[in-house]
Amino acid sequence: MIPPAELPRNAKGRLYHIDCGPGDIAPYVLTCGHPERARKITRFFDQISVRRRNREFLTFTGEYKGIPATVMSTGIGVDNTAIAIIEASQCAPKLTFIRLGTCGALQDYINVGDLIISQTVLRDEKTTHYYAPPEVEARAHPAVLEALKQAAAKLGIPHHLGLTCTTADFYAGQGRQAPGFPILNPHKAEEMRRAGVLSFEMEMSAYFTLAAVSTLKLRAGGACVVVDNPTQAIFNSPKLLHRAENQLIRTGLLALELMAEEDRKF
Repeated sequence: MIPPAELPRNAKGRLYHIDCGPGDIAPYVLTCGHPERARKITRFFDQISVRRRNREFLTFTGEYKGIPATVMSTGIGVDNTAIAIIEASQCAPKLTFIRLGTCGALQDYINVGDLIISQTVLRDEKTTHYYAPPEVEARAHPAVLEALKQAAAKLGIPHHLGLTCTTADFYAGQGRQAPGFPILNPHKAEEMRRAGVLSFEMEMSAYFTLAAVSTLKLRAGGACVVVDNPTQAIFNSPKLLHRAENQLIRTGLLALELMAEEDRKF
């Protein structure tokens, strides 16, 4: 077994991939895959003190309503996300991650624009299996889950709680057939739907699994806005997607407020 070692650093002494070091990451971290969504979230901030960009990792740290917070984009996929979680966790003594992402719904009653707040996640990818055996359940931290539930309810935003599936691939991994590329299981989406899975997405399992097994003080939860449902033909409506993303961001920010308020009591 290779003993723990200092993580790779860049020429400035910061963590190699996220280009951040101690003091650059706040206790509350709002994350997303898309860099542009990260920029949209920071428009609600009171001030920004740290701005970093390297590869797909875009990081802003500042304050939202007086609460120290970081916004970070991780790019697509569990592998990228695991890098961000591990490196960010070296920069602060304890962290709370709130993922604000997108997903595709699997149940007919879930509408495009609704939020899905993950309670548990199927680890249908390989990255987290390097850190935890298959029997380890990927479950949201109760405090983060409760804050997201309360936030969505207070804002009157349609939302669903339950089981989501994190996949390693957008196409065959989610049962999509692309011209020229055969897939092994074209019935995967239907199988997941019958099993009660609410949605497919591509990052949540990293947060839940790594927070669960880490010896550091980590909490994680997340919500995804539905941008696709095979039964609804409005996936590419810019007006709807803009409104839905704004609702997702507002939910995440209110959840941040609620968590900070609860944390101050202890």
